[in-house]
Amino acid sequence: MRVLIQLRPPQDVVASVLDPGVVSTVADVAGDLPGVLLDQTFDPVPLPGLAPMATPRSGGLLGSLGGSRLGLSRSAEHASVLVRGEIADDDLPTRWNLLTSTVREVTGVFSDPSIGTTLACDGNVPVGDWHDVERLLHVGELQANGYDGDGVRVAIVDGGINYEHVAGKLGRPCLIDGYNSWNPRGTEPDPGRYPVGHGSLCAFNTLIAAPKAVLLDIPILRTLQSTTTGLLSDAVAAYAHLWQVLMNLPEASRTLVVSNSWGLNSRKDDLPPGHPGNYAGNPMHPFNVALASLEVAGADIVFSAGNGGQDCPNSNRDAFYDIVGANGHPKAVTVAGVDIHGTRAGYSTKGPARLADNKPDISSYTHFLGSEATELRADTGTSTACPVAAGVIAALRTRHPGSHLFPSQLRTLLQRTAEDRSTAGFDYEYGYGIINPPALIAALDKFRQRAA
Repeated sequence: MRVLIQLRPPQDVVASVLDPGVVSTVADVAGDLPGVLLDQTFDPVPLPGLAPMATPRSGGLLGSLGGSRLGLSRSAEHASVLVRGEIADDDLPTRWNLLTSTVREVTGVFSDPSIGTTLACDGNVPVGDWHDVERLLHVGELQANGYDGDGVRVAIVDGGINYEHVAGKLGRPCLIDGYNSWNPRGTEPDPGRYPVGHGSLCAFNTLIAAPKAVLLDIPILRTLQSTTTGLLSDAVAAYAHLWQVLMNLPEASRTLVVSNSWGLNSRKDDLPPGHPGNYAGNPMHPFNVALASLEVAGADIVFSAGNGGQDCPNSNRDAFYDIVGANGHPKAVTVAGVDIHGTRAGYSTKGPARLADNKPDISSYTHFLGSEATELRADTGTSTACPVAAGVIAALRTRHPGSHLFPSQLRTLLQRTAEDRSTAGFDYEYGYGIINPPALIAALDKFRQRAA
């Protein structure tokens, strides 16, 4: 089984891994770990650690620790380091106990499952097109009020973007920041020039509401020689990179939106529920900690709810029918899918999530004719709903950077202004309702007046 191993080497070693100007190797941080085949191609990744926090700004650290006053620290005193390796399946229980109990530097051993996209089951007949979505999102009104995503960076964490296809379908140029893009080691760095596929679908739909946003191409779903399947460990590394990108931006305008249309698709790829190394329901899994760290730093994290809706289940018997892992993280915006008539897509996974009860947060549009970047005619699944919502968030961030309006505050505004559906208030199908840009603009105007 592939695993992520969390280590606490000497502080000078941790400091080297934390320093973006230093290249650290597996040999620098990990000695001989009995029974583990270490992956020398995976660069050690720093992981923030728990530390007392005097003034929590957005609630408990991971959103599931109640009234915790612990925060995340990237100092060498508190941080740890992750490496990737493999342990034979039949030896896993013995080795897991041995590593965590007798190897002093090892503080955790976690699953490193395959991640990817899941086909929706409702076929490929589109309901309306992307211009209908423009109208429903009131994109003209957004732009008239200065909300067009100008200068806002949006990380498309997916399978890679094809610029020519996206720009051609939109009928206008778009911007890709190649310098701040990132790719897993062992894959070809080619931002904006990857094969047309799922990543281009996500990029296209982000730009519906935020046409001037600057895209970062983060192709984590290329690790396994695919455009739709990768490793969770590469997502951890990508988030560490995005944290550094965010910190390098001027503080007054520091903003980053991160769109994620992927998830854990098979129970077989994870350790069992309740196991300390489990991902699906464990807030202390390294990726869930990395997500919390990036959100606290000021990034808006947007995740698809998943395509495991029981009204239209997929054919994978090992699939999940609830919202698992980071898709339902309390510090992420979890997005369900509706068509242009406001009808919930049957494949959209219902809440609750394993990491938070009130999930999904909101619903957004899907199943329309748009990018035509995949084998399906329609842009479908919560894979589409997620970047549509991320684009709205990026548009709003044009005038309200994360340093002025915290991600937790914007998440609350998204919930409070959503167009209610189904039962009054929150429900497990639509969340708080369908994303509602005009109501968001009005709420942000009030927020700005109070802050003035």
